[in-house]
Amino acid sequence: MKTQKQDETGTEARSRRLGEDLRGLRKAHGLTLQDLARRSGKSVSFISKVERGLARPSVTALQDIAEALSVPIGWFFQTDGPVPAEERPYIVRAKRRRRLTYSTVASTDYSGFEDYLLSANLDGQLALGMSRYEPGGTAGDDLYTHQGEEAGLVIEGEIELVLGKKHFQLKAGDSFSFPASIPHTYRNKGKVTAVVVWANTPVTLRR
Repeated sequence: MKTQKQDETGTEARSRRLGEDLRGLRKAHGLTLQDLARRSGKSVSFISKVERGLARPSVTALQDIAEALSVPIGWFFQTDGPVPAEERPYIVRAKRRRRLTYSTVASTDYSGFEDYLLSANLDGQLALGMSRYEPGGTAGDDLYTHQGEEAGLVIEGEIELVLGKKHFQLKAGDSFSFPASIPHTYRNKGKVTAVVVWANTPVTLRR
């Protein structure tokens, strides 16, 4: 007996996947349907239908939604060819990493760091990501907090982890974990690029 997904056409499957990506990203930002509708200028009904794969937004509408969620419109499109169905819920190939942004600016380049999502999606209870900090780069001169817990591993270079009034210098191979309710930030005071793989739970994006 065929499953619902096996009965889908290619267009229906793409609409469903787009809806899943949209719902996961909205929830990771801590937004309700009403919040996203207000930010994007779309109706709650329309956003809900898109999330359920029942409506296909125009490029213009999707651009408005992407801007409301602080991501480039490319977030919702696959690159480097089609993704095998059996891989999509679980695997992220190196060439398919999606870049995270957190504000209405185009990216976080002005701060000297980049964040990439390593998780296959944002629908679960844990997010895995990777940050690259150029020399002098920082996640912000101000400290920030969010719900849940955060952990990570420095895989290249050195990074300064600031937890409240405490400062820790971490080298490649060092790892960390802390309640994300502690005001925190990351800085690269070194002369080479630093790379950190991190995880947080529940799924929460920086603000």
